[in-house]
Amino acid sequence: MEKPFKIAIDKGLTAPTIRVESPKDLSSAMGELELHSSRPVLVILGGAGKMSDADLNRLRSLFVNVLAPVVEELGASVVDGGTDCGVMQMMGQARAQIAATFSLIGVTPVGKVALPNQIPPEEVAALEPNHSHFVLIPGSNWGDESSWLAGVATVLSQGAPSVAILVNGGEISRKDVLENLKANRPVLAVAGSGRLADALTAALAGEGSDEGAKELVASGLVQAIDFKESVDSLTRFIKEMLEKIERSGNLSHKQKGV
Repeated sequence: MEKPFKIAIDKGLTAPTIRVESPKDLSSAMGELELHSSRPVLVILGGAGKMSDADLNRLRSLFVNVLAPVVEELGASVVDGGTDCGVMQMMGQARAQIAATFSLIGVTPVGKVALPNQIPPEEVAALEPNHSHFVLIPGSNWGDESSWLAGVATVLSQGAPSVAILVNGGEISRKDVLENLKANRPVLAVAGSGRLADALTAALAGEGSDEGAKELVASGLVQAIDFKESVDSLTRFIKEMLEKIERSGNLSHKQKGV
């Protein structure tokens, strides 16, 4: 495993970064990045480049008014895909907007990132500039990071509560959800945010025709909240999840559907 290095993000900004080749090295990698474990972790899953400006504008308040403040209050960490689009962009911008200090770790395939002193790949992804750390994993395709996202969250939480929240999302998000369920991590779908999140919400209610969504909710670990609920209600619910869910993935309160 390589030692951490600084990666250029945007306009002279850099962030501590480490390249990891094997899942067994994740614990050591987090230590090298000086990221503390045994603290609550929120995994951000969902839409990226296919989210419309209208989607971004109406969902931004969820990140600024709910997710970032809850994470900051609890001293939690956030793990996402790290690129400058969709839910990852909104998470980074929310962190900056409220001047938060929580760790925001982007997990990205190395084949999508321009590295110092190396020839960049043909398709370089812009990294979100407000992330505090990056973990580069093997692969050159979107979706290669899915199991690693779940793995980083497991290493960082180490018995503390961890929750994945799905906002919008497409086929890669479906893989992300599955990997987090395999890690016995509850997944919270935001109803009204579109696409996969709405499909999971429908499946929870016994509706819809998405058989894959029905298989995911059959895990018993998928819940849903309505994006239209008040900020106070959303904050209270997500805070409760991050405070009370045990590592086993068993919910500390009754399953909730919408």
